[in-house]
Amino acid sequence: MLRGMKGTIQALALLLPAVLLAACGTTRSVVVQRSSQSRSSTYEPSSRAQVSHASSYRVSKGDTLYSIAFRHGVDFRDVARWNGIAAPYTIWPGQQLVLRAPTSSRVPAPTVARAAPPPRAPAAAVKAPVRPPVAPASSRTVADAVPVAGVPASVPAPPPPAPPTPATGGTRSAGGVSWRWPADGRLIKGFQSGDAIPGIEIAGAAGSPVRAAGDGVVVYSGNGLVGYGELIIVKHNDDFLSAYGHNRKRLVKEGQRVSAGQQIAEMGATGASRDELQFQIRRNGNPVNPLDYLPSR
Repeated sequence: MLRGMKGTIQALALLLPAVLLAACGTTRSVVVQRSSQSRSSTYEPSSRAQVSHASSYRVSKGDTLYSIAFRHGVDFRDVARWNGIAAPYTIWPGQQLVLRAPTSSRVPAPTVARAAPPPRAPAAAVKAPVRPPVAPASSRTVADAVPVAGVPASVPAPPPPAPPTPATGGTRSAGGVSWRWPADGRLIKGFQSGDAIPGIEIAGAAGSPVRAAGDGVVVYSGNGLVGYGELIIVKHNDDFLSAYGHNRKRLVKEGQRVSAGQQIAEMGATGASRDELQFQIRRNGNPVNPLDYLPSR
């Protein structure tokens, strides 16, 4: 009997370390797994979602509809339509704007049949007064327009004044705009569509004049767009905007009408590491290569 008990004790002594090792290994794997799941589900997916699914914007003080559309690379007319904003596109701080085309689940209202209108009297029953024929405007004479004593009826009316002759040299007509270079200086960076701030850069000295590249209206004058410094945006027509960044001083206000070649700012280095003009042209909200529109030098 003593020999049998001694054998049992030896067997238990051999099994005990194996059981303890198995228990320790199981505990360690559970802790690592819990820590890994908690970290991945708490931080990474939420941060990616905030970057890739932004479709709205809350208006801040100093924003305009044009600057918001410019910042997000969309057409200002689309932003106005999506948010039901009519010209002159007034917005206010705190307003939430939709920046993507909304998806509507509403079903169009059914068409309601209308009763036929009551019959009208025949057209022949109503007699219109007889009037003498009038000559076309292009062939009318001074006498036709305003009877003047002593002036023969055959004397033609004076032609309308001719439109002003566009300046030659240094301008280029494209997209309904007569474009000219916005600053003197050397082109130091060309257009790259994939850049965060797509445009061209023109070197110059601090205080050098920055001029409007075409006739238009100033729709933004401020410093609320990160990376642009003191910025001016000019609307030339419904299709084209131009932007002038990194200025030292802005010389025009929002709503002011400017002419091509008019000085609108002083060149500077706000938001940049050197004195330069960052110049952009946007067509329907999309950046385009300014060199396709500016005249050759």
